[in-house]
Amino acid sequence: MPRTPIRPAVLALLLALGGCAFAPDGKPPAVTQPAQYGVAPTPAAGATAQGVAQRFEHGARPVPEWWKRYGSAALDALVQEGLANSPDLAAAERNLAGAREQLRGQVNSSLMPAVDAGADATRRRALTMPNLPEPTARYNVFTGQVQARYDLDLFGAARFANLSLTAQFAQQAFQLESARRALAGNIVTGAISASALAQRVALNEKQALLARQVARDTQRRYELGAASQNDALDADQDAAALEAALPMLRARWHATRHALAVLLGRNPDQAPPDLDFDSLAVPQQVPVVVPSELLASRPDILLADAVVQAAAADVGAATAQLFPSLSLSASMGQAGFNWPAAMSGAGAIWAVGASLTQPLFHGGALLAERDAAKERYQASLLQYRQTVLMAFRDVADTLSRLEGGGQALASAEASRQAAGQSYRNTASRVRLGALPPYTEYAAEQHYVAARLRELDYAEARLTETAALFQAMGSPASPAPVSASPAAASPG
Repeated sequence: MPRTPIRPAVLALLLALGGCAFAPDGKPPAVTQPAQYGVAPTPAAGATAQGVAQRFEHGARPVPEWWKRYGSAALDALVQEGLANSPDLAAAERNLAGAREQLRGQVNSSLMPAVDAGADATRRRALTMPNLPEPTARYNVFTGQVQARYDLDLFGAARFANLSLTAQFAQQAFQLESARRALAGNIVTGAISASALAQRVALNEKQALLARQVARDTQRRYELGAASQNDALDADQDAAALEAALPMLRARWHATRHALAVLLGRNPDQAPPDLDFDSLAVPQQVPVVVPSELLASRPDILLADAVVQAAAADVGAATAQLFPSLSLSASMGQAGFNWPAAMSGAGAIWAVGASLTQPLFHGGALLAERDAAKERYQASLLQYRQTVLMAFRDVADTLSRLEGGGQALASAEASRQAAGQSYRNTASRVRLGALPPYTEYAAEQHYVAARLRELDYAEARLTETAALFQAMGSPASPAPVSASPAAASPG
């Protein structure tokens, strides 16, 4: 039966369908950008504490190696060691490299024809005609051929699938960047916390020692009749409470050092020595990126953007499955019932063919897949908006804590200075005999307590500054891949 030629009108319709947009453009939704991050405007500078008033640089760019602003070569070395030796980070890099190779193989296999070579040698036993003397026939078959197959991507099913895979690879790349930045931030905050805990342990030991001295003096005064038994018992209780807190504080200090060692890729028993807390310089200038640039600098937002692109490409791939698919195939080789015949000119075989498939009825499965892809795309848009809102909130909260922490540190510093002066005055009066000796221990206790409060706020300012650097993201750079579905619109 002769083939019916494709009518020009039908061909034009197919080409028009091939050129239509099967998927959304994959662009992230527009998000209303705030005039300022928080409910209160961020000041130009924070409160002056310990001789430093941090300046908030509005409109500044993110800082790539922000940890170097702490002015500690030892801290820089720890961060570099962690980035180079962390098993988690190395595993993520290997996974990304594997995903890159898998993506390359998938894209190449969908864009190029598949060519295979095969050979076959069989001996067969087949039935013959019933009226022949021999009921069966035995013969050999030798075949060798090269086969080629190419699927024409008329409506972009393969191209959209490749775009989805590309966007998924981009997600892994942004996850790796997030892991790298998180590792650097955890090393910085871990080193700061360990050094602060070392000082806190020393100050608490001093405070417990003073409390025990006060308890002994109060007990002697009770024995001499100058203090009540309740005074002696209260003093002993205070000293015991401070001594009881020391073991858990030391355990917390050791746990922080162990965690820092693991972040560096070391065994816990090889934890680095504590940094000198007083040598850590508070970064005097911290960037406050404008909201529009924050969208291009935070890896979590870029990751959400890649999710939108992958979902848009999935819509295109699901739509393309509703349209015809065309495959071309060809093969050539040699075959025969014996080896000499197979290798002769008479054994040459070849085949050329084309296969056109149009889905007609799949029980609504293809339409359901397309609708599901559309719903996932709409969900990705909402997730992108939520990610942006959470990023704005992260920056707003960090700025608020950093500003408030600076004010609290200034007050704690003034309290420590007053307590120190009071302690010195009391010590002078004790030496002159104007006050009993136990008052000096009590005054020094107040001074140590004031130092502990100041240490808490000083550590908080250092760690919150690191959190703000992290919240600002990385400097904008070209995306590792381009996954825009519009770039591969069929037709």
